[in-house]
Parts: sequence; structure tokens; C-alpha cells
Amino acid sequence: MIIVTGASGFIGGVISLKLKDLGYNIIGIDRRPCPDHLKLCFDKFIESDFVSEDALRFVADVKADVIIHCAGNSLVGPSMTDPKEYYHNNIVKTLSLLDTVVKHTPNTRIIFSSSASVYGIPIMSPCSEVDPCEPISPYGESKLAIEWFLRSYNRAYNLDYVAFRYFNVTGADTQGRHGQSPGATHIIARVLESIKNKTEFTLYGNNYETSDGTCVRDYVHVEDVALAHIAAFDRKIPSGVYNIGTNQGVSNLEILNTAAKITGIEFPILFRDKRPGDPAMLVGEADKFQKAAGWQSKYVLQDIIQHAWSWYNK
Repeated sequence: MIIVTGASGFIGGVISLKLKDLGYNIIGIDRRPCPDHLKLCFDKFIESDFVSEDALRFVADVKADVIIHCAGNSLVGPSMTDPKEYYHNNIVKTLSLLDTVVKHTPNTRIIFSSSASVYGIPIMSPCSEVDPCEPISPYGESKLAIEWFLRSYNRAYNLDYVAFRYFNVTGADTQGRHGQSPGATHIIARVLESIKNKTEFTLYGNNYETSDGTCVRDYVHVEDVALAHIAAFDRKIPSGVYNIGTNQGVSNLEILNTAAKITGIEFPILFRDKRPGDPAMLVGEADKFQKAAGWQSKYVLQDIIQHAWSWYNK
């Protein structure tokens, strides 16, 4: 039995679809309603906060083999203006979940959705798991704090866990069943919505110290991320932190040009100032998990944009 928190979301939804494709029994937990196109994934869906009384009682009783913990607030910008929400929703609530697991279901493996934002402004690119972590946003701080708790709980209570430091997760289910919701903030989602809605696209920052002046990021297909979670079910993979990325950097301007090419639509671009909390470059070295699990990303930027565009036009 697999529990997925944040199961109605973008990443949690695609993970749930891949689990169902492979025949797993899945319990979804999310305070958002389950979208109609995901309902067939779940043997049971609990529409509540993952630390509600009902949800924690269920976690204690069912004793799942794995809990995939995707729930939580996930945006850098809003965390800068409302850090309390991020510390409470991400840190305090996750501690309650971990305490329930330690007390009632100690053989459960936790797979936690961390973030490359823990690196802050990286000392080098690509980032490795041994590099210093100095987050520059409350969002990144909340993810790093949970990594510390997982490590401490593993040492003290033998809690079994894998923490995945996602780089920029995007794209859509390759069968067109699930993707990002309208209004998503990642650049690929935003640019495709601008193209579809025939609106001007706003790009934040064109004077970074990069080859074309725009941010460089590591974009990993959401289905590759889902398959990484399934690979992490193998208990031979040691508890610890693992990057999930492609080892390749892509600039914002490259994304805009590729989107225009794939869609066949040119669109106006408005350049605005940099946003606080955005480093110039963030690319991940994923060799550690590749060696541990044999996993590696297989989709490239063109695939990511094509699959996302198909989802937006469905």
C-alpha cells in the first residue's frame, strides 16, 4: 500500500498515475478535491489536510509500505512575503506526520519532496549533494529543515527515508492524463498559457551573469520524477538525500525560443526586474541516485514543452 500526500497536485497526480499503471494500491491525501481525471487512481482518497485527525489516524492504522510526501507550499516568491505560512505548513505539519510514522508505523519508508532551493546561490554548477546548503528563501529553509529532521529521525529512531531535491519539475503525463493547473507559476507553464491565451509574457530578469542574461535552470520531466520515486521503493537504496535533475542547464530565453518553435506561435515579451530569491544558475548533478538506483532522466526540453503543450490544449 502506497500513501501519496498532495495527491491532487501536479507532481503527486502524475506519480499516482504511474503507480496505478504499475498495479499499486494507492491512498491519496489532499485538502484539495481530487480532480475527476485522477479519481480512478486511488483505492481511497481522503480530502483533508495531511495532518488532520482523520488523515493521521488512517496513516497510523493502514501502515503503508511507503508514504510519498508531496504536500506543502512550494513557491519561492510567496514564501518571502509570508514565511509563517511556509514554516507552519511545511515544517510543523511534516513533523506531526513523522511523529505518527515513528510511533505507529516504523517500517514505512518516507519519500520526501525536497527542493534544489536548499542550495541557495550555489558555489558551483552543477550542484552536488555534498555542496553547502544556504537557502535564500523561507521556502528553501523549510525544505532544508525537513531534511535535517529526517536525518535526525533516521539516526535516533531508524526512520527509513529518501529525500529528493527536485530541480525544476515540469512537462505533463506523456499520455495526456494530467498536467499543471491553470495559473501555475513555472516558466514553461506560464509561457504556454500566454501563447494559448494570446497574452504578453513577462520575463523577470535579463541581466543575470549568464550567457544570454536570463536565469539558467535544470528542467526535469515530471514523469522522470515519478519513475524516480518508484525506483526509491527499493530498500537497498540507503536513506539519504538525492538530487533529481538532468545535469543540463537551460536558460529562460532558450525556453521562450523553443516554445515558439514547437507551438508555431510568436508572442510578445515584456522584460521586468529580477525577483528576490532567484539565483542566476541552478543545475543539478544526479549521479548519486543514478548509481544507487540506475535511474536517469530520459526526456529533454523539447519533449517537456511538447507534452505540456498537448496537455494545455486537451
